[in-house]
Amino acid sequence: MHNAQCTYTNILDLDGTLLNTEDIYTEGTSQVLAKYGKGPLTWDIKLDLQGRPGPEATRRLLQAYGITEVTPEQYMQQAFDVLQTLWGKSDWLDGALPLLNYLKEKNVPLALGTGSNLVNYKLKTDRLAEHFEVFKHHIVTGDDVRLPPGRGKPHPDIWHICLESLNRERDEMGLERISIEECLVFEDGIPGVVSGKNANATVVWVPHPGALAELDGKENEIIGDGGEVLPSLAAFDPAKYGL
Repeated sequence: MHNAQCTYTNILDLDGTLLNTEDIYTEGTSQVLAKYGKGPLTWDIKLDLQGRPGPEATRRLLQAYGITEVTPEQYMQQAFDVLQTLWGKSDWLDGALPLLNYLKEKNVPLALGTGSNLVNYKLKTDRLAEHFEVFKHHIVTGDDVRLPPGRGKPHPDIWHICLESLNRERDEMGLERISIEECLVFEDGIPGVVSGKNANATVVWVPHPGALAELDGKENEIIGDGGEVLPSLAAFDPAKYGL
């Protein structure tokens, strides 16, 4: 999977990996579901939604709860109205900011790949924006025009687009291109983990404690030899990957 001679490039997910926004999603979604006499959102449903582009995640959510009286588009607007009042609570998860600062200090190439659309990305990161400058323009959101329709996570496209952004900059600087096999993908959700493995990257999986309880050991089967599972980013060992 990895060797001590290789220094890895890092591509990170946002929700539930760097920020506590998965808990905020659960809170906001449960509020909207309650309007239809459903919910709250539980991890057996949520596991399948994490990391997917908004429209697809919404279709799956409505189907799971048997909600037919609203279209996915109408539901998404209701959810947006509720969640935009909550995104101000976005904050770093354990170990996330120290890791970003460490990687910045070591000049490790960094990119961000998120299923969130650009509007939500900005709402979530606004209060913490200075720290996201570390990614420069190497940020791919779920509604990025470079991401073909229907090719969000668990498809591998988002990571390849992140890497191509990094490599174009390296081309301009006269530096050697990075291959996807030299990339670490940091993820918290199953669709994202699968997409990282599908891309042929090495995956560092940091599941939410609620997700771990629901998985009940299946996480080891899912990750296989494609990476490692950690309790938090604070447990990540950069030296293991030549960082």
